Amino acid sequence: MIIKGATALVTGGNRGLGRAFVEALRGAGCARIYAGARRIDGAAADGVVVPVELDITVPAQVAAAAARCADVNLLINNAGVAGFKPALGAPTMDDARLEIETNYLGTLSMCRAFAPVLKSNGGGTLVNMLSVTSFFNAPMNGSYCASKAAAWSLTKAVRFELRAQGTTVIGVYAGFIDTDMTQGIDGPKSSPVAIAARVIEGIAAGAEDILADQRSRDVFDALRKDDRAFDADMQQVWEKWRRGQGGGKSLSSWPDLFGPSTSSGRSLKARL
Repeated sequence: MIIKGATALVTGGNRGLGRAFVEALRGAGCARIYAGARRIDGAAADGVVVPVELDITVPAQVAAAAARCADVNLLINNAGVAGFKPALGAPTMDDARLEIETNYLGTLSMCRAFAPVLKSNGGGTLVNMLSVTSFFNAPMNGSYCASKAAAWSLTKAVRFELRAQGTTVIGVYAGFIDTDMTQGIDGPKSSPVAIAARVIEGIAAGAEDILADQRSRDVFDALRKDDRAFDADMQQVWEKWRRGQGGGKSLSSWPDLFGPSTSSGRSLKARL
């Protein structure tokens, strides 16, 4: 896709990775960028960036965004949430429900609303910001991983359905990114600017899957070689965490989750 002159919409576009996407698109020459966010108080259009009130879990706001942003030919579904809790060990299902409603159903809602918009504008490109945990489950963050696995499968479904209308559907995978969502985590994180730049490159190249950082590439390779060994490694990490070395504490107490790269010849461990 030629990004210069395109019209884009980025969900969760007011901070973190979303803001990095907006600035990367501006730098690539987008003519207009709609920055969707649940709260746009104080935000103002600047000639290129147009703030749009958008909570992807609210159908009326999604429909209103599709009507207002009818010139979009590049959609980046970036908005997401993470509760950082086990699937069964969490005290309630509230976080799991919010993760599914946002990361899966909210993304599906955006895809459904904007599929005809993209078609009317020549097909365009639809990007879903997924996660390296789309490929595996880290039980300390179990329900989030499940929601991202569902979003990965959804991305494939949307790709199948929209290919005939000429829409390129891209899945993006990355480990922890240095944003507000991960501020309590001590492990290695990728720069949102670097991730956004890699995604822009992939969009321009017409890629369908973008492994946007080294962690996602290492994990993908490790799982292709031996997913059972990876899961066995994860079981050990979970048992250690459950016995109290990580259990019940904040994410900042999870250093053992961040194992060395497979390029070192040592165990990948369970890196998110």
